[in-house]
Amino acid sequence: MSAIAVLDLLDRSRESLIDAQHEPAVGRRYQIAHLAALRAGAAVLAARSRPRGRRVRGMVTVWDLIPTLAPELSEWADVFAGCPARTGADAEHRVTAREADDLLRDAERFLELVAHSLTR
Repeated sequence: MSAIAVLDLLDRSRESLIDAQHEPAVGRRYQIAHLAALRAGAAVLAARSRPRGRRVRGMVTVWDLIPTLAPELSEWADVFAGCPARTGADAEHRVTAREADDLLRDAERFLELVAHSLTR
C-alpha cells in the first residue's frame, strides 16, 4: 500500500481521537476510541504487509495480524483484542466512563507508538 494511504490512516486515527476526547456520551466515546485504535493498527498492516497469492480462511482481525508484522506491538494487539467492540445501546449501557477514558488513553498511546515505529 502507498505511503499516502498509511499517512491517511494515521490522520484518520488522530481525528478519531480528537472526536473521542470531545464526545460526552460514554458509549460513543468508547466506540470512537476503539475505531482510532483500529485505524492505527490498519496503518501498521498497510505499511508492513505484502500481497500474497493465498487466501486466509476464516475471520482474521487487525489484532491477529499485528504480532506477526509488528512484534513490538504485540502487547497492544492483546489489549485491543480484549476490548469488545460494543455498539449502539449495548455500549451506552455497559461501558463505564472509566472504561471509555482508559480505552481512549490506550488508543492515544498506541497511535504514538505506531507513528514512531513507522517513521523509523
